[in-house]
Amino acid sequence: MSDAVPVADVFDALAAAAPEIRAGFAGRAGETDDRNATGDRQLHADIHADDILRARLGGLDAVGQYASEEAEDVSDVGSGPLSISVDPLDGSSNLSANNPTGTIVGVYDAPLPAAGRDLVAAAYVLYGPLTTMVAATDDGATRYAITSDGRRDDEPAVLPDDPTVYGFGGRVPDWTAAFTDYARRVEDELKLRYSGAMVADVNQVLTYGGVFAYPGLRDRPTGKLRTQFEAIPMAYIVEAAGGASTDGTRSLLDVEPDTLHERTPIYLGNDALIDRAERIVS
Repeated sequence: MSDAVPVADVFDALAAAAPEIRAGFAGRAGETDDRNATGDRQLHADIHADDILRARLGGLDAVGQYASEEAEDVSDVGSGPLSISVDPLDGSSNLSANNPTGTIVGVYDAPLPAAGRDLVAAAYVLYGPLTTMVAATDDGATRYAITSDGRRDDEPAVLPDDPTVYGFGGRVPDWTAAFTDYARRVEDELKLRYSGAMVADVNQVLTYGGVFAYPGLRDRPTGKLRTQFEAIPMAYIVEAAGGASTDGTRSLLDVEPDTLHERTPIYLGNDALIDRAERIVS
């Protein structure tokens, strides 16, 4: 995209929404009677976060479509050229244990569902001891502190060359033989860091170097994570930070989802660890 202003507006709107989302955690960790589009039980916090993001991001002049993991279909919210995909509260089940959660946003210049190569920007917010945001464009990735005044203290987000940590999702008995082989090799080299919130685990990888994966499982070959809402935007951020991604055979940015809520295996991290995953699990 030649004009960076609309993307900056998205980042500013996300930064403005984050303190409001975080302030709404108290009293919203309980389940509702509803399920989202892929059958997961919704928490009150999921719906609260989605409502805030839909208002702030969907209300931007540059945005024409808004799609949430919490809703079945894409919403037409305006006439702008950008489409927004949102996982409003990644890892929301962590709230009851007071563990980290996050928000994931993808910005596309094509109608949804859209391919990774249609991304023009992506960002995630991490609600940890501090609230931070990593935002990426084709020019690279940047880390920000988030306060009530918006995003500040920007610094480049660059994946360290020497990997330190790993985090793998799924129950170990459900792993395939090939992924188990890969995991055992990685376990001999790196330290386990896994929280149950993708944003927190990928943020560990971006901070210390390493690999995050949620593989295809024996009874679920496509894994758990959604291509449009989680895999593609996070792959864009990691690749912008100097890392790599794969679904086992190709960069996640080369994936073209057929439906809004489809799932995919996901591997993110240092190039050598992603290359090794492709050799072993493909």
